[in-house]
Amino acid sequence: MAVLDKPIFNSRINSESITGKEKWLGYLIGPAGALLVNAMLAQGFLNVFYTDELGLSGVWGGMFLVIFPVLSKILDAITNVLMGNLIDKRITSQGKARPWLLRAIPLVSLCGVLLYFVPYKASQTVQVIWIILSYNLYYCFAFTMYNISHMMMVPLSTRNDEQRSKLAVFNNVANIAITGILVALLFPMLVLPKIKGNITAWITVMCAVSIAMLPVMLLEYYYTKERVTLDGLAQNSETKDNHTFKEKIKVCFSTKNWWILVAFWLFYWVGQLTRSNAITYYANWVLGKTYADGITQTLLNVIGGLPMGIGIFLVYPISKKLGKARTTYLGFLLCVVGDVITFMFPDKLPIVLTGQFIMNLGIVPAAYVFPALMAGVLDEMEAKCGYRCDGPGTGIINSMNTIAVGLSIGMLNLMIRGYIQPQFNAAGECITTQPHSVIRAIVWAFVGINIFIHLLLAIMLRFLDVEKKLPEIQKKLGIGDKNE
Repeated sequence: MAVLDKPIFNSRINSESITGKEKWLGYLIGPAGALLVNAMLAQGFLNVFYTDELGLSGVWGGMFLVIFPVLSKILDAITNVLMGNLIDKRITSQGKARPWLLRAIPLVSLCGVLLYFVPYKASQTVQVIWIILSYNLYYCFAFTMYNISHMMMVPLSTRNDEQRSKLAVFNNVANIAITGILVALLFPMLVLPKIKGNITAWITVMCAVSIAMLPVMLLEYYYTKERVTLDGLAQNSETKDNHTFKEKIKVCFSTKNWWILVAFWLFYWVGQLTRSNAITYYANWVLGKTYADGITQTLLNVIGGLPMGIGIFLVYPISKKLGKARTTYLGFLLCVVGDVITFMFPDKLPIVLTGQFIMNLGIVPAAYVFPALMAGVLDEMEAKCGYRCDGPGTGIINSMNTIAVGLSIGMLNLMIRGYIQPQFNAAGECITTQPHSVIRAIVWAFVGINIFIHLLLAIMLRFLDVEKKLPEIQKKLGIGDKNE
C-alpha cells in the first residue's frame, strides 16, 4: 500500500460536482496561506528590506540587486518546467498535483522564514551568501513546487467550464484578498511604520507570518479533488504517464493559443510586479509627506482593492455574456486610460487615486478569468493529441511569472541606481532626500511602463480564440454532457 493511499491523506471532498466547502476552503481560504507568505515578498517588501534595512543598494557597485534576481529567475524558470514534467509523470490515488501540494506546503513555510532570517550582524559577504541561498531555496524549489501544483488544480478539478470559471474566481479572490487587503492595506498602515529602521522587528514579523500560515495552507490539500485526473483510475492505485516530455512540449509548441497565454502571462506579470515592487518607494518618496507615513500607501492600495471587490460580483456575469477574452481585452483598454491619467500628474494624490481606480477596475477581468482560459487551452491540446499536457504546459506558463519576478526586481533596481538608504534622526524622522533621477525612475516603474504593457496585452487577446473552439473541443473529448 502506497503512503498516499493511507486514509489520513485522503481528500475531504468526495462528490463528483464542485461543492461549496471545496470553493471556500480549497480554493479561497487554503491558498490564502501560501499567498500571504509570498505576498510579503512579491509586494516589494523583501526588496525594501534589502535596500532600506540591510543597506545592500551599493553591493557590487549597485549591481547585486540588479543581476542576482534576474539570474535566479532564469534558474527558477528552468525548475518550473522540470517540476511541471515531474508532476505529470505519476498519478496516485490522490491525483498528480495534490501530492506535490502536500510536499511543498511545509517547505514554503520553512523557506519563508529563512528569507528574512538574515544574519544582519555578520559581514556583508555573509549576508549576500545567505540571501542567494535562501532566495533560491524559496523561489527555485519550495514555491515553484507549490505554485505549479496550485495552478493545475482549477484545470484538473472538473471538465465543466462554468464550474471552472467559478473556481477561478474563488482562486483569485484569495489572491486579491491577501495581496490587496492584508498585505497591501494593513501592512503599510499598521506594521511598516512600527518596524521601519528595526531589523529585528522585520525578521520577527515575517518569520511569524510564515510559521502561522502552515495549517492554513493544508486546507488547500485536503479540500480539493482532481476529478479530471482520477477519472477512470481505480481507487488505491498508481499509474505512470508514458508520454514523453518531448511529445508534450511538441503539442504545446504547435498550439497557437498556448503561445498567446505564455506571452500574455509574461508581460502581465512584468507590469504587475514592477508596479507592485515600486509602490512602497512611490508612496514613500513621490506622494507621501513623510517616509512610511502609514497613510499614502494604504490609500493607493485601498483604491486598488475596491475595484477587485466589486469585480467579484461583476466579472463572472459580464464575461459570461461577452466572453472571457473580450471582457479582459476591454479591461486592458481601460487600464491604459487610468495609467495615462496617473502618469500625467504623478505627485497629485487625488488625481493619482482617480487614475489608479480606473486602472484597477480594468485589471479585474485578467485577475479573475485567466485560470479558466488556461484550462480551456489545456483541453484544446488534449483534444488535439488525445492525452493531457498539464505539467509542461502549466510549467512553462508559470515560468513566465517566475521570469517576470526577476525582470521586475532587476529592472526596478537598475532604474533606481543611486538610491540612498534612508537615515533617521533621534525623533525617528527620515532626513534623507533622494536624487531627482531616482524619483523619476520610481514614477516610470510604478506607472509609465504599464501604459505600454497594458496596450500590448489588449492586442494579444484579440488573437486568443479558445472560447470559440470550446464546443468543438468538448465534442471531441466527449464531455459536452458534463457542461449542461
